[in-house]
Amino acid sequence: MSTRRILFFCMGNICRSPTAEGVMRAKLAAAGLDVEVDSAGTHGYHVGEPPDERAQEHAAKRGYNLSPLRARKLLAEDFERFDLVLAMDADNLANAHRLCPPAKRDRLKLLMSYAPQAGNPHVPDPYYGGEADFEAVLDLVEAACDGLIASLRTR
Repeated sequence: MSTRRILFFCMGNICRSPTAEGVMRAKLAAAGLDVEVDSAGTHGYHVGEPPDERAQEHAAKRGYNLSPLRARKLLAEDFERFDLVLAMDADNLANAHRLCPPAKRDRLKLLMSYAPQAGNPHVPDPYYGGEADFEAVLDLVEAACDGLIASLRTR
């Protein structure tokens, strides 16, 4: 299967998954790869809202622009549309597993499976944390996106 569409998801789609979307868009452009990228949340708390201001601020310091992104809810149709559907943590992976048709479950993975060297299987939610938490999310997401791009190149 050729990966042409990737969806990142977390709980509210305002911190981790839009960060992953923004980082991956930039890294794909730099790598010259044509892959569609989107993000969503397992819960609809923030539908239509831009990413958290702190996420945007920290991403911007590293050259990533999250401002055009808007939160949306993960839909059953996403498992048909996207080749990879990547969770930020085990709880959200379990929520998505219940929504995903059994025949499409091979598309569901943890984002951090692309960066085992990072030593963390999950991207922790920075929402109730401070600056260091948003920086840690960026470190993990950058490592995983690099691993994902390497994986795309070998297909």
